[in-house]
Amino acid sequence: MTAAATWGRLLTAMVTPFTDGGALDTSRILPLVDHLLDHGSDGLVVCGTTGEAPTLSVAEKRTTFSAVVRAVGGRAPVIAGAGTNDTKDAIELSQIARDAGADGLLLVTPYYNKPSQEGLYRHFRTIAEAVDLPIMLYNVPGRTAVNLEAATCLRLAADVPNIIAVKEAGGNMMQITDLVAGAPKGFLVYSGEDGLVLPMLALGCHGVVSVTAHLVGDQMQQMIQAFLNGDTHTAARLHATMLPIVRACFQSTTPSPAPLKAALNMLGLPAGPPRLPLVAATEAEQAVIRTAMAQAGMPLPV
Repeated sequence: MTAAATWGRLLTAMVTPFTDGGALDTSRILPLVDHLLDHGSDGLVVCGTTGEAPTLSVAEKRTTFSAVVRAVGGRAPVIAGAGTNDTKDAIELSQIARDAGADGLLLVTPYYNKPSQEGLYRHFRTIAEAVDLPIMLYNVPGRTAVNLEAATCLRLAADVPNIIAVKEAGGNMMQITDLVAGAPKGFLVYSGEDGLVLPMLALGCHGVVSVTAHLVGDQMQQMIQAFLNGDTHTAARLHATMLPIVRACFQSTTPSPAPLKAALNMLGLPAGPPRLPLVAATEAEQAVIRTAMAQAGMPLPV
């Protein structure tokens, strides 16, 4: 069994909790970790997009990696978001994550500087050869302005032993089909889009790195297991049930994770506000979240 297979099917991309004033709040990490592991998560991804990685200093990332590893206490794998748009800095962050006890790395494609496919290949290979941890690549062209093409991803999978998975959040089902069809044995494709988990499972993907599992982790895990057991009717029903939550967490007017943090605050799992340049969900956006949570049967504190 490959390392990625032992990570499980449902990995939750965890928020980074802040105080109401915006400082890193490690006291809020353990309750959040316990909630996620008690509600369907097989593993946790920290300091990724949902964790507001671009707004965290290196020192804060080091603190967060260590705090989450301690809170998990060996109960589940911890995958550390160590990607950035500078190869040297990504190596440094990867080494920090390794020293903190992370079980693997999530490396996003470099953003803003728009490297070529050859540049992407060399970037990821250089990091992988510098840090002996299993690596999940992360393709999210809507945020980074660069697409890790299937051919480049598969070249890395074939050439670099510790590159063992990809989180594919581009939503291009033809590219995803090519990835699954061409993947070497043991290389796994995870959905990076909560609304596409079921169709991506149908294409042969292994699981999901989820945002909404903070709120519907049990249902997400149940959907995955129903599909794997051949109960596509139940899987489709659960997929439809979760879609209002997915839509509420990814509103066009406010980027993730602002809506998710609002929902967690409503549920009594304080995550604090997002950091600038993101802003907290407005009253109207929070109303959308409340409606979706009510539709999902989630009781809210009075």
